[in-house]
Amino acid sequence: MPSAVTPQRRSRENSSDEHGSQSSAAGGPSTKRARINLNGDASRTSPSPLPTNGYRSHGNAVQQQETLRARRSKSKHQPGSIVRAKLANFVTYTAVEFLPGPSLNMVIGPNGTGKSTLVCALCLGLGWGPQHLGRAKDVSEFVKHGEQEATIEIELAGDPKRHRRNPVIKCNIKRENNKSTFSIDGKPSNKKAVIELCRSFTIQIDNLCQFLPQDKVVEFAAMTPVELLRSTQRAVAPQEMLDMHDELKEHRQKQRNIQAKAHADQDALDNLENRQRMQADDVQRMRDREVIKERVRLMEVSRPFPAYREAKVRFANAKESKKEAVQKLAELKEEIEPSLGAINAKTAYQCQIEAVVNGRRRMVQDAEKITDNIDRKLQTLHSRKGELEAEAEAEKNGGRESRKDITRQQGFIATLKRRMDEEQPGLDISGYNERIRGKQKAIDEAAQKVLELKRQMEDITSRGQGRKERILQAQKELQKLESQAGQQENKLRQASQDTFKAWEWIKEHQDQFEKPVFGPPMVECSVTDPKYVDQIETLLQRGQMLMITCQTKNDFKKLGDILHDRMHLAEINMQHMTGTLADFPPPIDRDQLGRYGLTGWALDYMSGPEPVMAMLCANVRLERTGVGDQDTTPEQFELLQNGPIENWVTKRSSYKIVRRREYGPSATSTNVRDVRRAQVWTNQPIDIRAKRDLQENIEGWTGEITEYQSQVATAQKEIEELRDTVRETQDEVRNLQTEKAGKQKLLSEFRALPTKLAQQEEKLATAQQSLSEMRQRLGQISEKREQLTGERAEAAMDYVAAVETLQARHLELYEGEIMLIEANSDLATLAGKNAAQKELLELREREVEHLGKEVKARRENAMRLMDKVKEVMASIEEKADAALAEHVKTMSDQQSSEQLEEEIESEKARLELMHEGNDRGLIKEFESREKRISTLKSNLEGLREELEQAGERIQGVRERWEPELDRLVGLISKSFGENMKEIGCAGEVGVSKEDDFENWSIKILVKFRETEPLTALDSHRQSGGERAVSTIFYLMSLQSLTRSPFRVVDEINQGMDPRNERLVHRRMVGIACGGDGLLNDSSSSSSSNGAHGGAAAEGRSFDSVTMVNGDGGEDDEVGLANANGGGEGEESGGAATIPQSQYFLITPKLLPSLTYARGMRVLCIASGEHMPASADKVDFRGCVDLARGLRREVVVR
Repeated sequence: MPSAVTPQRRSRENSSDEHGSQSSAAGGPSTKRARINLNGDASRTSPSPLPTNGYRSHGNAVQQQETLRARRSKSKHQPGSIVRAKLANFVTYTAVEFLPGPSLNMVIGPNGTGKSTLVCALCLGLGWGPQHLGRAKDVSEFVKHGEQEATIEIELAGDPKRHRRNPVIKCNIKRENNKSTFSIDGKPSNKKAVIELCRSFTIQIDNLCQFLPQDKVVEFAAMTPVELLRSTQRAVAPQEMLDMHDELKEHRQKQRNIQAKAHADQDALDNLENRQRMQADDVQRMRDREVIKERVRLMEVSRPFPAYREAKVRFANAKESKKEAVQKLAELKEEIEPSLGAINAKTAYQCQIEAVVNGRRRMVQDAEKITDNIDRKLQTLHSRKGELEAEAEAEKNGGRESRKDITRQQGFIATLKRRMDEEQPGLDISGYNERIRGKQKAIDEAAQKVLELKRQMEDITSRGQGRKERILQAQKELQKLESQAGQQENKLRQASQDTFKAWEWIKEHQDQFEKPVFGPPMVECSVTDPKYVDQIETLLQRGQMLMITCQTKNDFKKLGDILHDRMHLAEINMQHMTGTLADFPPPIDRDQLGRYGLTGWALDYMSGPEPVMAMLCANVRLERTGVGDQDTTPEQFELLQNGPIENWVTKRSSYKIVRRREYGPSATSTNVRDVRRAQVWTNQPIDIRAKRDLQENIEGWTGEITEYQSQVATAQKEIEELRDTVRETQDEVRNLQTEKAGKQKLLSEFRALPTKLAQQEEKLATAQQSLSEMRQRLGQISEKREQLTGERAEAAMDYVAAVETLQARHLELYEGEIMLIEANSDLATLAGKNAAQKELLELREREVEHLGKEVKARRENAMRLMDKVKEVMASIEEKADAALAEHVKTMSDQQSSEQLEEEIESEKARLELMHEGNDRGLIKEFESREKRISTLKSNLEGLREELEQAGERIQGVRERWEPELDRLVGLISKSFGENMKEIGCAGEVGVSKEDDFENWSIKILVKFRETEPLTALDSHRQSGGERAVSTIFYLMSLQSLTRSPFRVVDEINQGMDPRNERLVHRRMVGIACGGDGLLNDSSSSSSSNGAHGGAAAEGRSFDSVTMVNGDGGEDDEVGLANANGGGEGEESGGAATIPQSQYFLITPKLLPSLTYARGMRVLCIASGEHMPASADKVDFRGCVDLARGLRREVVVR
């Protein structure tokens, strides 16, 4: 079993194979997996043994010796490629200059030396922002620490057709204001102009297919097939292709919108037409009903016309009848004129007598009023006399009382004068006060002593209560010591006093929470199998053992406020847990754990409340942590390292595997910790010492309580004695105060005698004055009585005269009434003789009057009806009611109102036979629907034309875009398949064509094993290394079609195994440096002593190796020729010059025995604090020459 806790980073000097191997225990077996090599043999990849001289053995070494002859690549920089990049104070560099080659550039160097800094410089220096790097957000963060300004200078290869010389772009980044300034060929410019210049060379920094920084690798891997299609088009297709794709998407969206609208309109049209058919009969019936209703309306409105004609005829008839009645009345009056003359004379006499009687009756009434007024005046004078007599009596009574008051006041005055002549009573106030203060002081002292005794009693009682509480607490602790739960709570108190107090409070106040709150796992949980208690406790940290679990957010907040703010507890661990154990399934079944040497999951050996167990799963992952009772064997360790289990614990050790997904599935490390002895869930015996201490404390506290009770009884007795003394003293004080108050009252009264005497004398004078005023008022009352007597006598005489006048008026009235009776009698006799004639006359007069009223009424009725006719005619003109005008015009002059009403009633009867319903709403809805149907039909015609036009536009654009896309993707697929075939795999690329152009996507199919079919490339089917191989091959497949002058890939090979990395490298060199030819192939068996130092491998030749000085030293190029070549200037291969796109591959390492070509350049970064200030002091050429000399010596030997 490996004994390493955490694998250490491998140093370059100790590397002996492609990746190095993880350190293991001495004699431990290798954990490498067998892979299929190019020949189909299963073998472990391991380096050949090194001889003592430090180099591997060589076969046919003499034939593969190298000559010191420089060879140059025929490739030239394409327009827009990077010719030179110079940095100053940028990230890790003080000064540096890169001179990349025109094809493949491999930038190597240890981590942290600034490989990715070159990528950042290319992005920012060409005008793009830091968001395309996935690192810092502000450009100022790229300025070297301690500096204020950074400079990036990039020289691009110019287009001979447009540029006389290579464009040079310079970017200055200032830390202070976080801004960048640009210049082109030394002239100030702006970011927009720089980007336009770059885009004129088809440079696409924002396209991950062409520019893939290290921190964007994950983003590229997460790119959807739809996004990949767009990025691919941007990389290899002209802008017109992207525009056509966008145009197709836009046209398709418009077409879908038109189709959706057409479908919606067609559905609406079908629905409306169906409803029209269903309601057609009802609407026709409703329209017939409307016709009848209109006829009824017209007839009802035209009612005034026949009514006016009839009223006019009746008025003429009534007028003629009245004229005839007036003629008859005149003839009758002329006939009975003689008889009526006598009656009229007698009637006139009777009226005169009646007028005289009425006048005398009024005179009688006036006399009666005068008599009544005088009588009321007499009664008023009589009442006034009584009032004066009562007033005089009252004054006399008041005088008697005044005399009594005078006598009484004179007695009081005499008494006060006698008392004033007596001796003043004596009073010693200070003596009384001194005696009272003495008594009060004794009371206060006794009360103070009582209070003191009470305080002593309260203190003793409080101490006794405290002792009782301690006894109860000790008894509880004694009981807990004898129970398992009590032992766990005792351990909790020893582990954390704050958590123990919190748990005690929670148990007493569970009713205040929405759901139960659970205590720490230390008291809530237990280990079901004591055999695994050490392993289980090793998994849990102290904070997790003390964690309090709440089930709701409100409980979590409430408990936190109480424990922290109210109880001021500091060491509190809480967690809100809503999940259940069902939310934490194990990665594999328990039955499969045996093959890993494990007996179960940690969760299987613990019991407790489900929320607490769920909390532990969320924090410790108990459901994913295996438990075993034996140590893990090497074979089991290898299975676990490559399996789904990341945590497990055995009898002696706890393991945790850490995987670095970004570096592939093989990038793992293992943390190992020792299993500690359990301290919490152990069955320990009762602590005898603690039990004895508790018992002794209980006995001691019980004795103290007895002593406290005795002290309380003594104090209570003393308090009662003091209270008796206080009561006696208080009685004495009250007696002294009463005696003092009585003497003070007597003294006060004596001193007040002069004042009282003056008051009584004043009252005596007032009473005498009142008596004098009373006598004056009596004299005034006597005068008023005499005056009132005279008035009464005068009023009595007036009353006698008024009564005599009243009698005379009554006699005159009686005479007139007798004469009236005689006149009425004579008139009645004469009228009886002419009654028949008079009755006939009255009849004629009433007839004339009645006919006059009838004429007036009929005239008014005719006028009213004429006004209504005028209103109807005015309404016809105002409303332009043609139907009503036509109806009035066609009315028959012979039609009566009765006939009109019968016709109206007949039509109304027809209406009642029809169903009424909502006829107006139904017809209006029917007509509105008819208009909508017409509109929808018109709209549908327009939409069909728009659909045809949209389809024609889509077809036209698609016929130009789709064939070109298929051609480009076909070329990419062919190249991708050849690349995959070179490593013994298969692959193809196609376009997934959907109905919606938005969903067209790139479909990558790969096959890494002969037995499996081609499957889509995704994160579920292929491993990380396989996806990395597919990704780099896809990017390489764009090489021959690329429109970008350079491409950047940063550390894409980190997830590959050595075999795939070697094959991918060989293929990349072949594609990127195509025309220059390979300098070695996979059959070469020679290798070097490491690739990290930049030394040439034997049997291979570098076109140039650029050693980049971190302080800005100039480049050194060392050319090596193939051993099979001829003399100076001789070239092998003889291939014509083929223009290639510039390629940057960033990697921290290189495998030995890789394939190289003349067109590639390796940029080895030497950077750090120990670099010399000048590059002249570092001779990289000499280092390469020395390496060649040593290699040549080996070959000769």
